[in-house]
Amino acid sequence: MIEYIIYAFLAINIIFNLLGSFSLHRFPDVYTRLHGATKCTTFGTIFAVLAVVVHALNQLRITGDPKYLQMALHSVVALVALLLTNPTGAHAIAKAAHLSGVKPAKAVIDAYEEKLIKRGEAR
Repeated sequence: MIEYIIYAFLAINIIFNLLGSFSLHRFPDVYTRLHGATKCTTFGTIFAVLAVVVHALNQLRITGDPKYLQMALHSVVALVALLLTNPTGAHAIAKAAHLSGVKPAKAVIDAYEEKLIKRGEAR
């Protein structure tokens, strides 16, 4: 039964990472590409880590070997690092793209540009 849970988590991971890959090719501008890729790969990676944790805890229960607990904890720490850095990196890339003059493809309102104009920092 545990194996089926692990396979389900891995299947969800693969589906969302594929959706993130497709978003890089299908979306019209850097902002929507970043949004699609970041959201999908972050969500997919959560399920990959869940698969590792379930496997590690199952092996810990079977063997009693503490290396499996270490594997589960390292996976959770890596997930926390990813959850902090992935959106932060995407935000930095989007802000740099906007400041370098790349405009959203189909945006009607550019709130960030309006904020810069209001503060007197517009280009």
